[in-house]
Amino acid sequence: MLNVVAIMGRLVADPQLRQTNTGKNVASFRIACDRGRKDANGQFQADFFDVVAWDRSAEFVCRYFQKGSLIAIDGRLQSRNYQDKNGNNRTAIEIVASNINFAAPKSQNPVASGMGAPAYGNPAPAPAEYARPAAQPAAPAYSAGSNDDFALIEDEGDLPF
Repeated sequence: MLNVVAIMGRLVADPQLRQTNTGKNVASFRIACDRGRKDANGQFQADFFDVVAWDRSAEFVCRYFQKGSLIAIDGRLQSRNYQDKNGNNRTAIEIVASNINFAAPKSQNPVASGMGAPAYGNPAPAPAEYARPAAQPAAPAYSAGSNDDFALIEDEGDLPF
């Protein structure tokens, strides 16, 4: 069986850190993921997913991420059943995070740069907007040289290895 999820989106609210009865840290948060297309009104469509992180991952996400942060997660889907306040049976489907990573440059991380949280709805910068490495010099054109640039190697038919 295969149960793998890789997702990137923005936090809808600050993550909430709690502890279980046994003392394990657990963080829960919701992310919004752009569907990549617009609806009939020209608005971008988004899906909202609940995420759960445990132990060190829970501490990490609560320390370094806040509302509006761009986050990359891989993990698995999990469903669980519970009863709501009115006694109705409900099913929750959530992503259980295995790995959590920054998905924006450090300068755009509100916690690291001290900027405060960006407003949700600001689109993530396109990959072309990220800093690009310095241009590499062009490879030499081999057709520009003469045939005299290469020496003929005598071959006795034996392989050197």
